[in-house]
Amino acid sequence: MNPRMPLLLTSLIIAALSLGACTEDESPPVQPVTDDPVLTQTVFVPGRSLPWDLAFTSDGTMFFTERCAGLSVRHVNGTFTRLFGTAGSSLVASDFFCEGQSGMHGVALDPAFATNRLIYVYMASNLSTNPRTNRVVRLQLDAGFTLASARTDIVTDIRFKDVANGVGGAGAHSGGRIRFGPDDFLYVTTGDNHSSTLPQSPTNIGGKVLRVTTSGAAAPGNSPPPGFDARIYSYGHRNVQGISFRPGTGQPFISEHGPNHSDEVTALANGGNGGWDPQNRATLTCPDSYCGYAGNPTTMPMTDLVRFPSAVAPSWTNNGQSQGTGPSTFLVGAQWRAWDGRLAVGVMGGQRLVILELNAVGFALDAQDANLPAARYRSLVQGPDGNLYIATDAGDIWRVVPSAAP
Repeated sequence: MNPRMPLLLTSLIIAALSLGACTEDESPPVQPVTDDPVLTQTVFVPGRSLPWDLAFTSDGTMFFTERCAGLSVRHVNGTFTRLFGTAGSSLVASDFFCEGQSGMHGVALDPAFATNRLIYVYMASNLSTNPRTNRVVRLQLDAGFTLASARTDIVTDIRFKDVANGVGGAGAHSGGRIRFGPDDFLYVTTGDNHSSTLPQSPTNIGGKVLRVTTSGAAAPGNSPPPGFDARIYSYGHRNVQGISFRPGTGQPFISEHGPNHSDEVTALANGGNGGWDPQNRATLTCPDSYCGYAGNPTTMPMTDLVRFPSAVAPSWTNNGQSQGTGPSTFLVGAQWRAWDGRLAVGVMGGQRLVILELNAVGFALDAQDANLPAARYRSLVQGPDGNLYIATDAGDIWRVVPSAAP
């Protein structure tokens, strides 16, 4: 053997190792390890007509509203009963109607539903005229959930857009989500009706979030500004269609769609101003005095911190876009893995489901799209089985089951 061969081989090995080595700055990036759930989506109830909201009992009975039909129930055996609304319901509401974006909207079960079988819906009614109104109605069901009775209208004066104007048709911007909070009071979201004065009005309850008792009275502890209707929890809103409560703190979060920009999610403050004020913008051309569509994030902001420096800042904005942010719910349970405690927000026009990670004070740290089919997401409710149920404008109600990656 050539006496220089071992030295040559050693040099070649060292060179090869050197070529394969990287400095700390040159090391390949470490891919983050995620623990996001894998979602399996199936159609739970097909072919309904504009389903708007859902509510579950502990045994899996599902109540749901359809915007132009009313309230129905899916029993645990898979059969259906129409409970309240148009002809064919166990209790017909002759005053109920649907027009534009309005009709039968939210549904919520009484905190003591297991014993009192009381259920609440938000609906358009012509019992009042000039203008017609939106109402919150309380009903009682029989033990088999086949008959509704004892109708009591607990909130009767929520504004309804009775007549079209220069920015949209009748029935627009009625809000309509209702949810019981962990404090056992009912939160009711309302819309601005394309009226420039409603959101900041102290006495008109359009463009507000209300907090009321089960009889519709102002809930103890509400703290609106002096001179405001005592039922008002927060004001200065555009058209709130999502409200949910953060696990652990119970803080209410709302989601509402912007005009031609700036969908928002906001952590509410008791007595707080959401900052929407679509009136008196001298530099804008405002049809019928409604400036809501006439500007941009600077000239017509969703949250106007210039006019209202103490307005509640949004937790998340949709990158300056208006895609119809609507329903929302917090995801709870170990089955949701990294998403446990995160806020799911349905985007109707954008046809996507956004998952928001929030910091301790409620501002978004991260937003990601869930891997689900495109749809107009109308209602998001977590069922007693821990899965997510989604009502879509196309008429199907989905069940979304999370699991670990294979």
